[in-house]
Amino acid sequence: MSHQTGIKSNPELIKFFSKCKDGKVRVAKISIENEELTLVDHKQVQKTWSSDYDTFMKPLIKPDTPCYILYRLDEKTPLGYAWLLLSWVPDTAAIRDKMLYASTKATLKTEFGSAHIKEEFHATQLDETTFDGYQKHKKAFAAPAPLTSREEELEEMRKHEVKTDISVDSKQQTLGGVLFPITEAASKAMRDMVRGSYSYLQFRIDLAEEKIHLVKAGNVEVSKLAKEVPEDSGRYHLFLFKHTHEGDYQEAFVFIYTMPGYSCSVKERMMYSSCKGPFLETIQEHGITLTKKIEVDSGSELTEEFLQEEIHPKKILHRPAFAKPKGPANRGPKRLTKPTTPE
Repeated sequence: MSHQTGIKSNPELIKFFSKCKDGKVRVAKISIENEELTLVDHKQVQKTWSSDYDTFMKPLIKPDTPCYILYRLDEKTPLGYAWLLLSWVPDTAAIRDKMLYASTKATLKTEFGSAHIKEEFHATQLDETTFDGYQKHKKAFAAPAPLTSREEELEEMRKHEVKTDISVDSKQQTLGGVLFPITEAASKAMRDMVRGSYSYLQFRIDLAEEKIHLVKAGNVEVSKLAKEVPEDSGRYHLFLFKHTHEGDYQEAFVFIYTMPGYSCSVKERMMYSSCKGPFLETIQEHGITLTKKIEVDSGSELTEEFLQEEIHPKKILHRPAFAKPKGPANRGPKRLTKPTTPE
């Protein structure tokens, strides 16, 4: 889910867009000034795109000031030359600027012409804006995403599972979840969440009534999310995680199942575990598309960094090689054994 600001290109930039695709322009710097997308500078083609890259890019990038860079490649498409869009939003930039540039990028692409942009990437460190940084970015995104720890566990289980013959006459046993109805208040809160009224909902299971009740509906910042998790009972949570990733402003619905270990009764743990699957189906029936499902023991785990890593796992280009541990010190020389001779 994405969001856009009302910021548009000023007349000068629109005029530039209509003329810059003739092949003569190599690079253009665009910033948000006075609530408008504004052309700051542009340079003409001199050599090849790779030769011009560092020559033109370095003077345009200011360490603490966000901007967009449109860079013309030498490759051609049916529409003309292909372009690269770099979003430069340094870590030192104000949060408002980070959100503003992330939310306005979609508008810039539309007004320039999305079909002309072949590649785009987001940079937060100066070394990422160099030609070497661009090459590393391409290499990183060409690598497959690493498995999460849970996915690795499942993969390992699949390797060791016992294979059985399956035929038309064989019967497969499956364990279904327990479907508890939700209250009208819970159903209404989900519908309101889809309309944008809430960013956070919390639910509990009433074991006596065998129903799922709404506990809280409101707007909660990610920094306050941990405080909403009770320490003595299980809960289901729906959270609209608003964040930026690779320069894009994104909104992701996250389902969080919290169960604080053995401070809860065995029956409560079993009910929350068994009801989770059917409840997830109910959530989707209300029009909420979940980006991620998370299970944690404590609310302290629910930090912004944790959610970012869960939704956008980092790519690992090289896994460290296994280092064989050293043997104990002073263990003496190896023992020699005489080969046995047959009698």
